[in-house]
Amino acid sequence: MSLPIFTTPSELGDYLQSYRSTSLAEPPLCGIGFVPTMGALHLGHQSLIDRARQENTLVIVSVFVNPLQFGANEDLDRYPRQLEIDRAICEAAGVDALFVPSPDSIGINDITQVIPPALMLSGLCGRTRTGHFQGVATIVVKLLNIVQPDRAYFGEKDAQQLAIIRRIVTDLNIPVDIVGCPTVRAESGLALSSRNQYLSPTGRSQAAVIYRSLQQAQILASAGEIDPESILAAVKTELATVPEFQLEYLELVDRHTLQSIHTIDRSALIAIAGRLENTRLIDNIVIFDK
Repeated sequence: MSLPIFTTPSELGDYLQSYRSTSLAEPPLCGIGFVPTMGALHLGHQSLIDRARQENTLVIVSVFVNPLQFGANEDLDRYPRQLEIDRAICEAAGVDALFVPSPDSIGINDITQVIPPALMLSGLCGRTRTGHFQGVATIVVKLLNIVQPDRAYFGEKDAQQLAIIRRIVTDLNIPVDIVGCPTVRAESGLALSSRNQYLSPTGRSQAAVIYRSLQQAQILASAGEIDPESILAAVKTELATVPEFQLEYLELVDRHTLQSIHTIDRSALIAIAGRLENTRLIDNIVIFDK
């Protein structure tokens, strides 16, 4: 049987209601796992699907390029769209159903907005991508309410997004377990991203400097270094070996609250954003994970 694709909340709702009605008569199940995506699936997304498949009886993947999270002059129009390839990937991974709503069917015009805590938007990507996380939060909450999963899966590469979603789910008492999954990397160390396909082969090779620089921080922290300035200086030194990479920010923050930290005495996140060949890339690493 081919993978079913639903394009409206009502279609998906009928499918899920049928599943839930049937499951009530069966032994206790592991529940529904949900992987929200913007499509252009890669091995990073597949790792989320695999985790969901391991932990749930039913797995739903959504593909929705969310207009609300793109700012002016960002890449909404050229963001990669490859639904047939995505469908084949999901089918091979054992996904039970694909949810592919249009902006009209999901209803995004004049929509009630979900506004994350201001302090969580004050740094990292929130400083320059005004409205981005408000758009993310609004659609994620909408999708969670439509699917009503037991677990939802997000990549740790988007660390600020993950922290904000966890906070919103807690604050709004949404009954779902948010599962963070490790960043999947190319052999060079470059974090996998749908936007990597914008890069030339040379650009992909150069972009590996991002992870190399983060590894320098990890090496120092593992050796006992707790001075943030020393750690960040080592990262900047490595980044400077590829002058084509234009650094947007390099920050050291609490991985849960996203607030800057000045003494490394707790779980800390070092996050980088920058541009290479006019493609915006982000990555992060956790140090002193306690």
